[in-house]
Amino acid sequence: MASAPQPQLPLFYNDLMPLNSRDHKTFRTRAMDSAEWLKNQHAIPLTVDEFVQAQRHYPIIFSSGENPMPLALMGINEGVNTFVDDEGKVTEAVYLPAYIRRYPFMLAKLKPDTDDLSLCFDPTSETVGEFDEGEKLFDDENQPTDNTKGILDFCEKFEQAGQRTRAFIDELKKYELLMDGEVTIQQNGEGAKPFVYRGFQMINGEKLSQVPTDVLDQWNKNGLMALIHAQTFSLELMRTIFFRQVQQGKGPKLENAE
Repeated sequence: MASAPQPQLPLFYNDLMPLNSRDHKTFRTRAMDSAEWLKNQHAIPLTVDEFVQAQRHYPIIFSSGENPMPLALMGINEGVNTFVDDEGKVTEAVYLPAYIRRYPFMLAKLKPDTDDLSLCFDPTSETVGEFDEGEKLFDDENQPTDNTKGILDFCEKFEQAGQRTRAFIDELKKYELLMDGEVTIQQNGEGAKPFVYRGFQMINGEKLSQVPTDVLDQWNKNGLMALIHAQTFSLELMRTIFFRQVQQGKGPKLENAE
């Protein structure tokens, strides 16, 4: 159902270029009313900072494999986004994960032997370039504008949230709380064969009940239990998203169900 994005380039990004005042002195950012790159994406990376907001709209799962990451499901089947139409327009007011709002910018290492991160962008994006309209990235003295400072601040906070997310995952793995997930959804109609979805991870409720009391008390104090509950409760939306697909004519055919 959901695997982590490939390590070569993050999800959405076709290329990465370091932003600098020499090459991009006249560049601007502009708003777009559609996101073509989002319409066929069903699973979006999520940070723990967003669990409480995201769980109101999307099921939250963990990708399969040894390095799981939280994902918000905007669709149940690969290539289906129930919140974006065929033109790439978001169809209703829902919480949009920070990963979406960060694009086309991100912080990235320019050299493998350093931990320094530089502000980069995807040059194939239609939201950054030499436009007549939009907000400047550099002023007349080649200094970053408030627009650029705001973008950098957002990306830095996203990285910090990513560190907290990795710490959360490490804690779940320490107590073996992640297990292979399976969701069965029964379609309407007598005798209809159910759809079974696998290929993701979820929190193991039985294992959670075995966590020592002192650890659970600490998790209650530091907010980790709230994250666990948000993820668990969000799975109730699996059926909702499935039937959104059906209503939109994007529902799976029985023979293609996973």
